Amino acid sequence: MSRSARTMIVVGIYVLTLGALMLLVPNFLLRLFMQPETSEIWIRTTGLFLLFLGYYYIATARAEMTRFFQFSVYARACVILFFIGFVVFLSASPVLIAFGIVDLGTAIWTQIALKKDRSEGVT
Repeated sequence: MSRSARTMIVVGIYVLTLGALMLLVPNFLLRLFMQPETSEIWIRTTGLFLLFLGYYYIATARAEMTRFFQFSVYARACVILFFIGFVVFLSASPVLIAFGIVDLGTAIWTQIALKKDRSEGVT
């Protein structure tokens, strides 16, 4: 398995974990963000989407789909910009920025791994 695929496995596990928390114990995350608890279905639906996304990350890693890895780098690197915007303009909890930092960090990690894989002829 390539370096870049291993980074995607880690990201997939992270996203699966978040998805499972949102699906099974959504109010735990809401309390973390200092938001009111809810019994509405939207948060569990979002958790389900995250579970599917985590599955895609892991499945593409196992299939060594490096083009998908590259596309995910661009998307994950942008997350922090949106989260900062949500905090500044929509009064979201600043804790949200920590999740953006994780996305940015893993995007950088994947990009570095992709470059190393290419330089070694792995992909």
